[in-house]
Amino acid sequence: MGQMTVAEIAFGFAYGGFCMSRIVIALGGNALGNTLPEQMTAAKITSRSIVDLIEEGHEVIISHGNGPQVGMINNAMAALSREDVTQPNTPLSVCVAMSQAYIGYDLQNALREELKNRGLNKPVTTMITQVRVDENDPAFEHPTKPVGHFMTKEQADYAAKEYGHMMIEDSGRGYRRVVASPRPIEIVEIDAIRTLVNAGDVVIAAGGGGIPVVRQGNHLKGASAVIDKDFCSARMAQDLDADMLIILTAVEKVAIHFRKPDEKLLDHMTVEEAKKYIKAGEFAPGSMLPKVEACVEFASSKPGRTALITLLEKAKDGINGKTGTRIG
Repeated sequence: MGQMTVAEIAFGFAYGGFCMSRIVIALGGNALGNTLPEQMTAAKITSRSIVDLIEEGHEVIISHGNGPQVGMINNAMAALSREDVTQPNTPLSVCVAMSQAYIGYDLQNALREELKNRGLNKPVTTMITQVRVDENDPAFEHPTKPVGHFMTKEQADYAAKEYGHMMIEDSGRGYRRVVASPRPIEIVEIDAIRTLVNAGDVVIAAGGGGIPVVRQGNHLKGASAVIDKDFCSARMAQDLDADMLIILTAVEKVAIHFRKPDEKLLDHMTVEEAKKYIKAGEFAPGSMLPKVEACVEFASSKPGRTALITLLEKAKDGINGKTGTRIG
């Protein structure tokens, strides 16, 4: 799909949104719930917003977070290995793969049902996706990516002692495990993803930022890490020559001076303005910062590309220029 010009993008925002845009949507954790029943319900609600965009003619590729899910899987597998010493400890990369499959299972079924309810006959596919990282990435020396559920201080101390996990206090909400979060270098299955998208499939890919792997000759070895899904989504959007990257999160718009008397919600940031706010420390690490950085990375990669940060239920309005924060 060819790239739109800046004038076409401006026209699209002003007069009812893009026509036949290729859009990568990165779903935040709030779109998935925290338990199996919550996830099934959340997937149905999430699918309605996504199918709204498909119904308007957009090509949609979906990525998603997996923080609570991969932590739950990792803890469950650790408990299994404690009960049966013949069971080896399950690598984090395998836990990411498991999370991709079970989140994708709920999402693709919910999307398929919603599409059929609206008379749309489009295949939906989940691609188990590996993402190559650099084994020498400094992130391995400084784990920062939260995974798993929130814990009390006592629970966190137990996890640190029993499993060797690194635990941090997370914005007054409790304690969570942190792991390395290296930058994505290459999406291994990108050619297969592109083929499916070009064939008209709705594709769910690079879930949880992808399965982190390092290359050893022709062998891909799993890495003990979780890649930030926003950076991976930006990488995938570039590789698929997407027109737009949408990061759906828990807020409708990005703010500067967050939670201060002079807090200001932003409708639009140029790439230069976003870089200035990043340098000034306006966005919280591990929260809004990687989202804005990923948007800057995508929007600056080629003329005419635009990124959007908004709420899931506001995605359609955001594309039509009615809400959200646009970057580019």
